[in-house]
Order: sequence, then C-alpha cells, then structure tokens
Amino acid sequence: MSAASIRQPDPLSSGSRIAVSVSNLDIRFGDKANEFTALSDVSVDIPEGSFVTMLGPSGCGKSTLLRCIADLVHISDGSVSVLGRSPREAREDRDFAFVFQDATLLPWRSVIDNVRLPVEVGKHDKSSYADPHDLLALVGLKGRENALPHELSGGMRQRVAIARALVTRPRILLMDEPFGALDEITRDKLNEELLRVWQGTGTTIVFVTHSIPEAAFLGQHVLMLQAHPGRVKEFMKVDLPYPRSLAMRDTVEFIKVTAHLRSLLEECL
Repeated sequence: MSAASIRQPDPLSSGSRIAVSVSNLDIRFGDKANEFTALSDVSVDIPEGSFVTMLGPSGCGKSTLLRCIADLVHISDGSVSVLGRSPREAREDRDFAFVFQDATLLPWRSVIDNVRLPVEVGKHDKSSYADPHDLLALVGLKGRENALPHELSGGMRQRVAIARALVTRPRILLMDEPFGALDEITRDKLNEELLRVWQGTGTTIVFVTHSIPEAAFLGQHVLMLQAHPGRVKEFMKVDLPYPRSLAMRDTVEFIKVTAHLRSLLEECL
C-alpha cells in the first residue's frame, strides 16, 4: 500500500473511548431581563485520539463551547463530560491544555523556561511531565531554547505555546484559532507541523477555526455550528487519506470537501 493511500483509523467507528461528551448543552449569559443564548441543545461526542475541527459563522459559539470543555464558562443546562469526569475535575488533573490565538509567552523568560512554566507551577509529580527539550525538538525549535520571545517570529512563538501546552502530557489539546493571526505561508507550515505532532503523540485535539481549508485539512471530523443561537448543524467526517500534505488541497477530493463545508456554512448564517 502506498503512503498516499494510508488512512488514519476512524475513532468514531472503532469503539474508542469518548474524550469529550457534550449532551443537550445550553449556555446563557446575562440576567432574565436581558438574557442571551450563546449555545442551545448542543450534543456531540469526540472520541479519544481524534482530531476535530470546529467551524461556523462569527457568533455561533465555537469559542464558548471550547471554553465550556475547559471549565472556563458556566453551564446553564445540559452536561459536559471530559474523559468521564466533570470539566473541573479534568482541569484539576491537567487532563487538557489550552492554546489561545495569542501565544501569551512571558517576555522575560527564555523559550525553554516558557515551556517549563507549567512544570514549575504544577502540584503534580514532576516525573510525569514531558521533557521540554524533547518538545521543542518535536515542534521544530531545537537550538532556539535560549532565545527570548521577542527574538522569535509569530509562528515560532506559537510553536513554543504548543510545546508548553504539551509539557504536562495532556490527553486533550484545546486550540482556539491559534494560527488565525499568522500569514498564510506560516499558517500552512504550522498546519502540517500540528498534524505531525498529533500523529506522534496521539493527543485528542479540538481546534476552532474560521478557515474552511484549514478545517478540512486538519480535521478527521468537522463540527459545524449554526448561529443565533449556536447549535450543531452537522458533524461531518472528512474522508481524506493520511498522511496529508499541502498538495492535497489541489485535489478534486479536497475541493469537494471544502465545497460541501462552504455550502453548510452559508446555510448557517
């Protein structure tokens, strides 16, 4: 079998353990006199080890859903389970890590010291954490350990943020438009890098994006949310082979996937 025809196992069909289970979730903000419903009756199961991208129009609640999983937003109704426990329990056990759009590195600390930060502030057994040097090599920053954040490009800073997120060996990586502020070439390179990291670590990834090509290129499945209020439009399987390269985006199969996603997105407005 050629490399081009190798397919990543589909966790939805293999009976894998569920990493994140969202059931009839409602999120409301404000008081009763001025209440806003951000998410309504959202239900989805994300298998352990999968890569799920989240797509939808602005204001559909993508980031809100991600923050619910991370125990950063109060749940109004319904439930969220992370590896069979509450988001709070999963957060306290460091079962997940969060990567924001901004790398949020401490400017006075070197690259290696920024990656070490969760190890220094954590209360868990330090021997259970990953080696920061190994992680920097994994994300392609070997040799830049002693650089300061201002000496790095935006893409490099995001690589450091990903390495820092992985240092606690999280079982789930939550990513909220981490490449949204980067130029297209850098973003493409980091997309390929992230797929390599995912396949190398087996970490479950939930990735929010506004980019249709990015959602299709990265995700095994795309969770499309509809706006006003935010709700599930479709949980779509991306039936494209692995390994994936940027050249795949010029194929008829990829264009068909993105065309379908674009059609769905137009229906979500």
